[in-house]
Amino acid sequence: MSLSRLFEPESIAVIGASADEGKIGYAAMDNIRSFDGRVYPVNPSTGELFGHRCYDAIDEVDDRVDLALSCVPRQVTPAVVEECGEADVGGVVVYAAGFSEHTEEGSELEAEIVATAREHDLAVLGPNTSGFINANDGVIASFVSDTDAVPAGNVAVVAQSGGINHVLMFMAENNRVGISKAIGLGNAADTDFAEVITYLDADDDTESILLHVEGTDDARALLETCRGVETPVSIYKVGREDVTDFAASHTGSMVGDYQLYEAGCAQYGVPMVDSCQELLDVGNAFASLPEPDGSNVALVTGQAGPGIAITDRLKRAGTTLPSLSERTCETIDDILPGLTYTSNPVDTGQPPDPAAYETLLGAIAEDEAVDILLVYQLYEERVEYPVDILEGLVEDTGVPAVFATTGPSDAVDDAVERFHSAGIPAFQSPERGAEAVNALATYAEMKTDSPTVTTAGSER
Repeated sequence: MSLSRLFEPESIAVIGASADEGKIGYAAMDNIRSFDGRVYPVNPSTGELFGHRCYDAIDEVDDRVDLALSCVPRQVTPAVVEECGEADVGGVVVYAAGFSEHTEEGSELEAEIVATAREHDLAVLGPNTSGFINANDGVIASFVSDTDAVPAGNVAVVAQSGGINHVLMFMAENNRVGISKAIGLGNAADTDFAEVITYLDADDDTESILLHVEGTDDARALLETCRGVETPVSIYKVGREDVTDFAASHTGSMVGDYQLYEAGCAQYGVPMVDSCQELLDVGNAFASLPEPDGSNVALVTGQAGPGIAITDRLKRAGTTLPSLSERTCETIDDILPGLTYTSNPVDTGQPPDPAAYETLLGAIAEDEAVDILLVYQLYEERVEYPVDILEGLVEDTGVPAVFATTGPSDAVDDAVERFHSAGIPAFQSPERGAEAVNALATYAEMKTDSPTVTTAGSER
């Protein structure tokens, strides 16, 4: 089964398209107005929608349809999927709910859909999904409004929950993070995590993959897929507390043992985070920066308090802050006054003039013990942010650099935008910068080590 026709369609049919603004069939048609390809509404009761001729059935469309959006009720969904399979449609998004997450009858209907999909080599997303977007190609295969403002980029989202999928999309817009594809799996009856991750790994538009996981039948298989691909994968696993009943009624998933995932992610070297914000931050770091050669971190901070908070976060995660070479320390001592802390972390006090600051940061980035550079600088009106310095360092040394700051939003927002434009991930708190760096370090350890994994097994 190929997912290219599903997620990169040249033609889309909307089955159950509607002129009624209160129906999903209207919302789906409204959202694909930005699509440059061919559009075919299917509804025997309507002559024309959004300037497109309506067809009575999918098999009447005299074209190769890549993607069908199924906007029909649960009871008729298996028949619609069968018709799509016979018409050689590439993929179907099933929005309807009430399947395996609901009743035994729903489970039987879902099994019919899966059997049909396998028989016709048809990729089915869902059921019980809010769909997906392909921001780079202008495909909004979702019934949720206002997703056309999500910026195109190179971070992919794969969420078990359609709600979380859209939470991450809107947060990406607010955080200026570009999205390649954002995919809600729903019940994942046919198209699951492993298939989508493998597809995204080969996607030229995707440099980082973010997962929202409620539960899977086989944690080991998921983690092996994450470890086996070249594109960095990060996971937000919910279920630290017992929310199994709620999750099962939502997507039919069993949340499973949170500690099992936690141990498995640690052993497989897959970064695991605790919030949507952290997941997005980590994805932004991976998508923006070169992969680190190792996991050793150097921290340069303009203020001791935030530096201590960052150091605590780094060490709590097991991240190493190595000793700097004698030569590097001599350079730092020559630049900084005697009242500052010149080991690692390096406390600059108020950063020195730009030329000296560039020399200092360059010496640290070029130190053989340093694989990742994290710089924190509290906003000060008279002190310039080191945008050009860090951009040049990453280009010259290949060492990934992360910046963090805090200050008035009107001043800091503009600075963060300049960092992002320069390819430097910038975060507006000490902790967010620390967690992004922890993920880079975790991933680097996975790339250099090959541990024997025994903890993460199948959920029962």
